[in-house]
Amino acid sequence: MATTEFIAAIELGSSKITGVAGRKNSDGSMQVLAYAQEDSSTFIRKGVIFNLDKTAQSLTSIINSLEGELKNSIAKVYVGIGGQSLRTVRNVVSRDLEEEAIISEELVSAIGDENIAIPVVDMDILDVAPQEYKVGNNLQANPVGLVGSHIEGRFLNIVARASVRKNLEHCFQQAKIDIADQLIAPLVTANAVLTESERRSGCALIDFGADTTTISVYKNNILRFLTVLPLGGNSITRDITTLQMEEEEAERLKKAYGDALYEEDPEQEEEATCKLEDDNRIIKVADLNNIIEARAEEIVANVWNQIQLSGYEDKLLAGLILTGGAANLKNLDETLRKRSKIEKIRMAKLPRNTVHAPNNILKKDGSQNTLFGLLFEGNQNCCLTETAPQAAAPVPPVSKPEPEVHRTADIFEDDQELKEQARLARLKKEEEEREAKLAAKEAEKLRKQKEKEEKERRKREAGPSWIQRKIDSLTKEIFSDDDMK
Repeated sequence: MATTEFIAAIELGSSKITGVAGRKNSDGSMQVLAYAQEDSSTFIRKGVIFNLDKTAQSLTSIINSLEGELKNSIAKVYVGIGGQSLRTVRNVVSRDLEEEAIISEELVSAIGDENIAIPVVDMDILDVAPQEYKVGNNLQANPVGLVGSHIEGRFLNIVARASVRKNLEHCFQQAKIDIADQLIAPLVTANAVLTESERRSGCALIDFGADTTTISVYKNNILRFLTVLPLGGNSITRDITTLQMEEEEAERLKKAYGDALYEEDPEQEEEATCKLEDDNRIIKVADLNNIIEARAEEIVANVWNQIQLSGYEDKLLAGLILTGGAANLKNLDETLRKRSKIEKIRMAKLPRNTVHAPNNILKKDGSQNTLFGLLFEGNQNCCLTETAPQAAAPVPPVSKPEPEVHRTADIFEDDQELKEQARLARLKKEEEEREAKLAAKEAEKLRKQKEKEEKERRKREAGPSWIQRKIDSLTKEIFSDDDMK
């Protein structure tokens, strides 16, 4: 039977593209209805699409697989944005009032709009995490209603290279797949695995992926810092290939024998060894782990350095939370504990909300938290409702047919049919209402965009301020392309 109500999501990772469709249950859990996965290592690197044609082909294949399992068409999907260039940039917007006045909602919105209008070199602002507002000497999460003559808005802008969103949208257009919403992958992961207590007390979420490692710092329920390092599990795998083997074999040995803090058993007479499947060569486990340990220490050192740069290294009362497939390396958590001196470290292998899925789909290793997080964030029916079954049930045979007289079935004879027709009509009406709201929202967005462009035009004519030139200079120095390589 075709499934007519579901949420669909796609995660574009450096090692694989994964698609999933599921239905939310009344208890908050998620029932997985369809699942598909394809290798992406040849066209996505460091979480960034670099071959648009191959990505579009893979997306088409994923959608076809999901639709085959659902026995219905997918109208749209939720997708996550991530990648090496994703990071946060702090910004402050101040306003002096002529006299003490009550801070209004309009003033706060205007300050927020001014923050978004400030250009960041070569970057798009994907989202904004307001930090606090300073009115007088007091910091407030919500300043509306306070009295003051000066207000200072502090913002954390989440930015990425302009090409990231552009390439992603191009691939989905080429594959003829509509996007329900573009969600920032690290925020989705945090929503899926962090508790409210951890966000409030202060924690760092470290997502060890294939090509990248993402660090997100939270305090007082607010995102305080986010950055992506171009180092991940594949960095270790490639190092192992220096022992003269293919990457597939290196990955297998890493998973089977890898240990970030390997120590030989002194009571063991012979050195531990492992055999390569390709040519039956014997390799010492100690030699293998010397390579693994060196790279693991480098990754951990960079992670801890970024946490220190956030300024919250001594405020993480809830400790460190690890997730991602590469976080399963044995003793990686101990390496991080030794470097950071933080004892409270936990591994988030599954989302907080329950996921119901077959054992061959559900991996309890933290590698699917972003994918299922996208599902839980979704709130729109992604089924193409126009293709849902709409055929009426067969008309019961008439006992005494009359020639040349067309009889119509009484719609009240079959309650199930009536319910189905009513349900489809309701879905259609809801879809029309959603489209109307989206159209209104788009119109408002265009209006704000025009206002933003007008402000930018005036600023260009007036020339950049000293503060703006300083921000641009610091941005170029701190986030140069050389640092991202």
